[in-house]
Amino acid sequence: MKRLFFRLVLVVFFAAAAVAGIGWWYAGQPLKVARGATEFTVPRGAGMRQAAEAVSRAGVGVYPPLLTWLARLTGRAHQVKAGSYAVKAGITPWGVIRKLESGEVSQGSVLLVEGWTFRQIRAALEKHPDLLPDTASLSDGELLARVGAKEKHLEGLFFPDTYAFDKRSSALAVFVRAYRAMTARLTDEWQARDANLPLKTPYEALILASIVEKETGREEDRTRIANVFINRLRVGWPLQTDPTVIYGMGGKFDGNLRRNDLQTDTPWNTYTRTGLPPTPIAMPGLASLRATLHPEGGDMMYFVACGKGSSEFSRTLNEHNRAVDRCQRNKGVAKR
Repeated sequence: MKRLFFRLVLVVFFAAAAVAGIGWWYAGQPLKVARGATEFTVPRGAGMRQAAEAVSRAGVGVYPPLLTWLARLTGRAHQVKAGSYAVKAGITPWGVIRKLESGEVSQGSVLLVEGWTFRQIRAALEKHPDLLPDTASLSDGELLARVGAKEKHLEGLFFPDTYAFDKRSSALAVFVRAYRAMTARLTDEWQARDANLPLKTPYEALILASIVEKETGREEDRTRIANVFINRLRVGWPLQTDPTVIYGMGGKFDGNLRRNDLQTDTPWNTYTRTGLPPTPIAMPGLASLRATLHPEGGDMMYFVACGKGSSEFSRTLNEHNRAVDRCQRNKGVAKR
C-alpha cells in the first residue's frame, strides 16, 4: 500500500513538473499578431479571463484559458490593470502578462494650437479617437466647474501644448491639465510683469494676450503689436482690432469682414467700444503672454498688416495712412 502511494506521489509530481515545464515553455514562445501589431483595451474591473479574451479578439495568437492559467500559476491573475495596450508580433505570453501587470498602457497625444478658440479645443478633445468623450454632454458651466475654474467663460483658459495621455483615458483629465497649465503660466508671467501696465488683473492680461495672438503674423512683431494696444489702453482709444469683431459675430462670420460688421455693436466689438472685450477671444501661447506683459517700448499707436505676415507701425494717423497706402493699396480702409 505504501509502495502504491509512493508511486502515485511520483506520478503526480512528474505530471505537475511536466505541466509546469510545458507552461514555462509556452510562456516564452513568440505569438503571432494580426497585421504585425495591434491594440486591445482592458475595461475597468476586468479580471484576467476577460483580459485574455480581449487579447485574443485583437488578433493575438493566444489561447485565453492557457494565458489565464499561466497568470494564475505565477500569482499575477489578480494584478491586471485597465487601459489600452499595444503589442507587436513576437511578444510572448509572459510578455503579455507582464504588460497587464505593470499597466504598460499605450500612449496617445493631442496638440492644442495657439490661437484656437474653445470650440476648436473642445472638438479636438471630444472627437479624439484615443480619448473618452466624457465631457460631451456637459454644458460650458458644468465644464467650468469640473476643471475647477473660477472664471465665468471658458475661452482662453487652456494652455496650448502637446498633451500625452494613456489611451482610452478621460478627455476631462486633459481639460484639467490644460487649465492648470494656463493658470500656472499666467500666474508666473503676471508676477514678473513690467511696471505701470494698464492691466488690473491676470485675466485682463489673458484677454489682451489672446488679441495679440490673433494679430501676430511674425514673431518679431509680437511685442510691438502688444505695445500699440497697451498705448491705446493708456489713452482710452478703442483697440480697433478685427479679430475681436469676428469673435463677436460668432457663426455669422462668412470669411469677409465688411464695414457694416465693424459698425455693428457687440460686447467684443473694439471699434464701437473702448477698453478690453469681456473675455479672451482665443487661446494665447506663452510668447503672447510674455509680449503682453513685457511690450516693446515706444509711442507707436497704429499698425497695419503688410505682405508675408509683417506689419508696419506708425506714431501718427498721417504716417499710418501712408503705410496703409503702401501695404494695402486698393484693399480698403485702414484697420486701425
